[in-house]
Amino acid sequence: MLIKDQVVMLTGAASGIGRALGLELANRGAKAIGLVDLNDEVFNVATQINENAGKTVGLAFQGDVTDSDFRRSIYDDVNARHGVVGICVPAAGLTRDSLAVKVDQETGQTHIYPEETFRLVAEVDLIAPVYWALEMVARVAQYRHDRGMRRWNPAEGVQGAIIFIGSVSSQGNKGQIAYASSKAGLEGAAATIMKEAIYYGVRCGVLHPGFTDTPMVQALGEEYISKYVLPDTQLGRLIRPEEIADAICFMISNSAVSGELWADAGWHPSAA
Repeated sequence: MLIKDQVVMLTGAASGIGRALGLELANRGAKAIGLVDLNDEVFNVATQINENAGKTVGLAFQGDVTDSDFRRSIYDDVNARHGVVGICVPAAGLTRDSLAVKVDQETGQTHIYPEETFRLVAEVDLIAPVYWALEMVARVAQYRHDRGMRRWNPAEGVQGAIIFIGSVSSQGNKGQIAYASSKAGLEGAAATIMKEAIYYGVRCGVLHPGFTDTPMVQALGEEYISKYVLPDTQLGRLIRPEEIADAICFMISNSAVSGELWADAGWHPSAA
């Protein structure tokens, strides 16, 4: 599937992987990119993309990706201006790391990871990405139905691509019970969506990044990264967001690539 002239929906676009991907998609000729983020930096990303392109490609939207009305309104806006979205990368995410069960060394009292925090992480990292993806599938399905087009025929060419942003943490990572569970959940969602959405010509896959030089990873602190991340990474450095963006574009462009792709820089957690 060619990226050139496609309409894209991208969440988490204000920084990190999302920002790098927005710039890369524009460089590869995307016709329009819906850039969505809770952070108002998303407007600066749109400005940068548009200045580089010499025309309006980036469309900035600020809001909560877990808000269903907001999601539908953004799709309505982008579809009305540029046509049906053909690429969706719901990259917005957050972490709230803590041990699943820990004992207070002073009081001896045990504490369980807060349920409300688990629900928050799952809403942002699992449920929201799935529904941003389903919204695109629904719009493609409606477009085809309105034109009397039923089951997709390969001769038509691929009609859409969804790439979820997973994580190496989906295999389990100490201190990330909510994040790891949510990212593992995307694997099942992607496999199911692929089986259903291919009826309309839409593909779905998961890209699992390793530790990438993003604000989320930098928030772990330099000492933690030096002690617990880099020693277990074969490259000996954090992955650059641009490297992940390139891998996502590969998954979009090469229709023979299905399932999951690991861009982990050889990271394997130690047994300790």
